Amino acid sequence: MSTDYIMDISREVVWTIVRISAPLLIISLVIGLIISIFQTITSIQEQTLTFVPKFVAIMIVLLLFGGWMMNGMADLLTSILSDIPELIKR
Repeated sequence: MSTDYIMDISREVVWTIVRISAPLLIISLVIGLIISIFQTITSIQEQTLTFVPKFVAIMIVLLLFGGWMMNGMADLLTSILSDIPELIKR
């Protein structure tokens, strides 16, 4: 196993993590920003106010994008596992 192969796998894993986590992180950021603006306008400084809306939004995103996320992880795993016979031969 060469260092080039390890770097390729590492790059592919990091890119997959970024792609898969992007919908969750973006919706969490947007909801957090909206709640922060609401808290600033109303002077409500409750720390737990952001938890429930973020939780609900993330669950909805998981319902909508969960299949796509699982397919992305499965494709990565399939790609890595399919390379094992070649690595054993080397």
